[in-house]
Amino acid sequence: MFLPKYPANPTPPPAHSHTTVDPAPVQRTAPQISVSTGAVAAVLVGGVVLTALLAAVAVTAISVAVAAVVLRSMLRDQHRR
Repeated sequence: MFLPKYPANPTPPPAHSHTTVDPAPVQRTAPQISVSTGAVAAVLVGGVVLTALLAAVAVTAISVAVAAVVLRSMLRDQHRR
């Protein structure tokens, strides 16, 4: 009663099914990003300010280096006398 019934000539199902139908590509929508002109202006102003600060630091470092070289040469001349 509980014994399984097997078919007389079993044929195994194919291991791989070869389909030639290409699936439709999945189109993903990118999230909408709205950029206002105020935000663009703020980024540009921030970039200009940071560039100016970097230039000011570079000019200050060069002037301090030149002053140190001049003072060193002046003090060297004082010690030679």
